[in-house]
Amino acid sequence: MAHNPSSSIESVAVVGLGKIGLTLAAVFANNGYKVFGADISKSVVSSINQGISHIKNEPGLEELVSQAHKNKALSATSVTSKAVEQSKVIIVIVPVLVDAHNNIDYQFIDLAVLDIAKGLKKGSLIIFETTLPPGDTRNRFGKKIEEVSGLKMGEDFSLAYSPERVYSNRIIDDLQSYPKIVGGLDKKSLELAKDFYTVALGCELIEVHSLETAEFSKIAECVYRDVNIALANELARFADEKNVDITEVVRASNSQPYSHIHNPGIGVGGHCIPIYPYFFINKGLTKGLTALSRKINDSMADYSLKKIEKEIGSLQDKNILILGLSYRENVKEPTKSTTLTLIEQLKKKNVNIFVNDPQFTDEEIESYGVSSLQLKDPLHAEIDVIINQAFHQEYENLDFTAFKKCKLVFDGRNKLDKEAINKLGITYFGIGNEERQYE
Repeated sequence: MAHNPSSSIESVAVVGLGKIGLTLAAVFANNGYKVFGADISKSVVSSINQGISHIKNEPGLEELVSQAHKNKALSATSVTSKAVEQSKVIIVIVPVLVDAHNNIDYQFIDLAVLDIAKGLKKGSLIIFETTLPPGDTRNRFGKKIEEVSGLKMGEDFSLAYSPERVYSNRIIDDLQSYPKIVGGLDKKSLELAKDFYTVALGCELIEVHSLETAEFSKIAECVYRDVNIALANELARFADEKNVDITEVVRASNSQPYSHIHNPGIGVGGHCIPIYPYFFINKGLTKGLTALSRKINDSMADYSLKKIEKEIGSLQDKNILILGLSYRENVKEPTKSTTLTLIEQLKKKNVNIFVNDPQFTDEEIESYGVSSLQLKDPLHAEIDVIINQAFHQEYENLDFTAFKKCKLVFDGRNKLDKEAINKLGITYFGIGNEERQYE
């Protein structure tokens, strides 16, 4: 059922129409708002203006975009200032990433903020949802908007921060079920942002003291997960030394209500966990668990390859199949995927690299300089090593009998059936459990 926004905020600009931005825009548009989306991609803009979602693997999104288009509640433009001129509320959800040296990369959001400033009108509310280092909403972007627009934050426009906290493949549900953290420049900004989200999303709100508190809270969530995964990986490596199955350890330990050990893995990928801890590290948190956890988690691919080499010797000219280009199971998202690290390292070892991922086309996989291998391809018989990197549902009942030459399966997610693999005469290694003895 659509909400009824007040006339003062009935028009909303959503700047950045990626997976999260488009979902926000579509949800707002189906809750009674007139939404003007902005994105630098002309193909994205064209698609949305035809009522077609360019995001295909997010449950419910295609229907919301189609309905919003039919209701003339959602349109898009590549001219950000135009969308901003027509709106009282501006939501900014443009990515901030890190470069190859883990320095913060502001290039896209800096350009977007300049365009926002050019179209900004008095009385507008700007809410940043992009994950940002503490202080950036106020000091980097608020001040830049003042400088370009000639308007004063807190006087001529309001400013708030409310981090996105959703998970791919369930964004629409998460927008309803996750509390929305909201911080404002001042009391008026906070109240306006709270009023907007109450109507636009209808979810629980958590009011925090400042913009910086809200910014900090999102990064802290990601750091917590990164540290916990690093702990699990450290314990898994020690379990390897002690002939202990870490999977059983985690299950047993977590039966105690204060134990929340994560599962170990071959690496950590995606837009969040491998990136956002650097928003603290690069601002001064250079020592301690945050920085150490990044090093541990980023070392897992190298650790895994060394274990494989120790078992079968040199990998030169071997045929290695990696299951999963995506950073995790059942999504189409290669950002910071451990598979990219594996590919980089295996190329240096002169390996013949094959990748299977049902989420991607052959052309998309081969754009990374590797060969795509379908699950029924006869080349299966020539594979020497299999590495499970992203455990898609298609791999749950994978038949390994076709891999006649395979010597070792390295299960980077501890999800495959070890006993079934061993019965075929194939060695099974996992993360922290390859030496487990079955009675």
